[in-house]
Amino acid sequence: MNRSAALSSLLLIVLLAAGLGASTPAQADGPECVVLLHGLSRTDFSMKRMERELLENGYSVANIHYDSRDHSIEELVDGAIESGIAQCEQHLVRKIHFTTHSLGGILVRHYLARKSISKLGRVVMLAPPNHGSEVIDVFGDIPGFELFSGEPALQLGTDSNSVPQTLPSAHDFELGIIAGTRSISPLFSLALPDRDDGKVSVESTKIEGMNDFIEVPYTHTFIMQRQEVIDQVLYFLRNGRFIHTDRADNGSPGGEPL
Repeated sequence: MNRSAALSSLLLIVLLAAGLGASTPAQADGPECVVLLHGLSRTDFSMKRMERELLENGYSVANIHYDSRDHSIEELVDGAIESGIAQCEQHLVRKIHFTTHSLGGILVRHYLARKSISKLGRVVMLAPPNHGSEVIDVFGDIPGFELFSGEPALQLGTDSNSVPQTLPSAHDFELGIIAGTRSISPLFSLALPDRDDGKVSVESTKIEGMNDFIEVPYTHTFIMQRQEVIDQVLYFLRNGRFIHTDRADNGSPGGEPL
């Protein structure tokens, strides 16, 4: 680790200690819950590390598994979101937050475009294809792509009829977005403009109305499991903003190993 990265990591630790404080959400203001929604072709296991860290920091957690391969986005939305809300409500929570990976963020946007959540807190999206992905445009028609990627994948292109492009902006809820800048999918990256995480370009993750945005040097596949990302999620849930360091802002090299 170079000196700049070391100083950024130290600053992140110091600010986290100041921002999170000694008290947990449950101790300070009454219980809060976080609904975790995994991404396309993944399971709730991919969010297990995030779940453990949230529990250790005093949150109730609903880590939701939904079948992202064999159903359309429209068929998945209500079941996934409402299962999370129901699990949170068992704890008589004061707020319900969401932390999502990839497709999970589109499910939240789709739900909130049609329905409200009375106890809605903050939302953190990790690598969301908020304007779709050119990977789908280029590779979606190849035989076997849907079988490999799952049915909702074909709804995540960048054309005007794709699901993400038909959804409204995020002005009605507090939203933080974390984009990855490292790829281990060189073939997919060829289809993506500018910087990307191997599945989604940095620019596609952004959405009008978001409250904060950072970039981190991690891939789409593993972004939710990186400690820096988990720390940033915790900070945003407590403070409504991210910790901005040189590394977090510019996605400089030195992230996860290949």
